[in-house]
Amino acid sequence: MSIADLYDLFRASTGVCTDTRQIAQGNLFFALKGANFDGNKFAQKALDAGAAYAVVDAPQWEGHALMVVVNDVLSSLQDLATYHRQQFDIPLIAITGSNGKTTTKELISRVMESHYPVHYTKGNFNNHIGVPLTLLDMPYGTEVAVIEMGANHQGEIADLCRIARPTHGIITNVGKAHLEGFGGFEGVKKGKGELYAYLTQHRGLAFINKDEAHLSEMAENLSVKLFYQRKQQPGLFQFQLLDDQEFLHLAFKDYDQQETVIKSQLSGAYNLHNIMAAVAIGVYFKVPADRIKSAVESYVPKNNRSQLMDWQGNKVILDAYNANPSSMEHALYNLQRKTEIDKMAILGDMLELGEVSPEEHRKMAILAQSVTPTLILVGEEFRTVAEELDIQHFDNALSLRPWFQTQDFKGKLILIKGSRGIGLERILAET
Repeated sequence: MSIADLYDLFRASTGVCTDTRQIAQGNLFFALKGANFDGNKFAQKALDAGAAYAVVDAPQWEGHALMVVVNDVLSSLQDLATYHRQQFDIPLIAITGSNGKTTTKELISRVMESHYPVHYTKGNFNNHIGVPLTLLDMPYGTEVAVIEMGANHQGEIADLCRIARPTHGIITNVGKAHLEGFGGFEGVKKGKGELYAYLTQHRGLAFINKDEAHLSEMAENLSVKLFYQRKQQPGLFQFQLLDDQEFLHLAFKDYDQQETVIKSQLSGAYNLHNIMAAVAIGVYFKVPADRIKSAVESYVPKNNRSQLMDWQGNKVILDAYNANPSSMEHALYNLQRKTEIDKMAILGDMLELGEVSPEEHRKMAILAQSVTPTLILVGEEFRTVAEELDIQHFDNALSLRPWFQTQDFKGKLILIKGSRGIGLERILAET
């Protein structure tokens, strides 16, 4: 079956589904394969649950009226997503980076949807399956799309660009994330830089943060680019930081040179770059300044990303969604700048660092010791350096939780930072 014919089935369906547990009447089911499952085995179950058709790549389904047999289900899903995306002559803003891409995506989406019908990545649907599903969920009438792209190997961003066909793009930063998969920091730069390469080939525009190391150099071959940066005074695509002690306050100007002050609900100087990106893109697309201001100010972080909360008489910075050496360093420097006297850091393992893991964990422990006298390390990767430097250590979040909850902490500022797999947010749970 051609992609055009498959698209006719898609348009007549009630949407795409890849999980038989979530089938809705009239869905088009794609029988994807995984390391431990084969969706072809569930195709009949999907039809029984109400799917209109099942897209499969198992030859035994040839001749079945409701089974669409293709060479490869995943490739067909991706090609269908591209076909659907091509029905929209709209800006599609691709976002990638080592840190901050989800928060940046949320902020950009908030700003843009204050003025346009916007479709954007929900949750963490940012990989070779999530991006196609996001595109296929894009309704007619959308005027701007904001698509997050994640990767832990070279070549993945290039593939996602081929599927999504971005017209605009932004790399939030390049840092020491997924070093094992990328093959080191130069591999990270090359992998994330695949977005710039795509935009270069297709005359797309890149938004580039001049304050972030490496981005200007990586974008040298781009002929269409817009720079933004922090300055002592606000200007067009120039941002003045007014306050960063509790929440970030900043000023910017639009095309009319009107100055606007944003009082965000985001903490941490590292989040300034995320806000700057959203505002710069909003200004470029002529979103009114008052709508930009309202959109950013109404955004409250969640899902363990830079959440500032009160806990039993203490102030907690919960940043336990993810961690790598770059983001942990930013979090520790942010803690250092805080004016509170009584500070504490609870740091969990940084995963997927490969052979540099011992060195990077040792660096973070030494940096943390210079920031706060009260330091707790959690996880196997931190074990050796904890023993070497005589730092209190726990095997995991579950073993830390009873100790933590019985301490008589009062008036502390506590940073909780670690990789998603460590689950440090569990130490705050009441039950």
